[in-house]
Amino acid sequence: MLPIGPLMIEHRLIERMISIIRKELGRMKTSMQSDPVFIDTIVDFIRTYADHCHHGKEENILFRELKKKDLSAEHKIIMDALIEEHIWGRKTAGRLAEANKQYSKGDIEVLPIIMECMSLLADFYPKHIEKEDKHFFLPVMSYFTREEKDLMLQEGFSFDQTLIHDKYKEIIHLAEGT
Repeated sequence: MLPIGPLMIEHRLIERMISIIRKELGRMKTSMQSDPVFIDTIVDFIRTYADHCHHGKEENILFRELKKKDLSAEHKIIMDALIEEHIWGRKTAGRLAEANKQYSKGDIEVLPIIMECMSLLADFYPKHIEKEDKHFFLPVMSYFTREEKDLMLQEGFSFDQTLIHDKYKEIIHLAEGT
């Protein structure tokens, strides 16, 4: 299996969440109300799964290894754009989390911000995923030997194994106030 196989599988789950976000956004437009618990779930998914797990493997394994290669100008431009998109996604998820926190405290004036962030994320991810799936992941595999691909795949599996531990260590730190 290519080391991008798990990344592409993760894309399918992210696409399913985007579909859920679109449905929730439609419900919110009709009711003009948000469900703060559900928004927390969306933010957690985006931050933990899409960003920390998925983008973490891209940035900390695949992109790290690609930076060691003599990339074509096209592939370098795409990789840099993907990194910038990841940063944008983090900021947008952060805006959504902050607006949801305010909404939970009774500030209904932030509802348009919540809906805007959800809409932006729902529009962003399909385009981002298409760029990775169709224009980047497969072509850049030609820079690697079979052994390098195997090592990245193993590192990705190890990365996944520590993910849940990192998440819950962070929850404990926050709860302890440390």
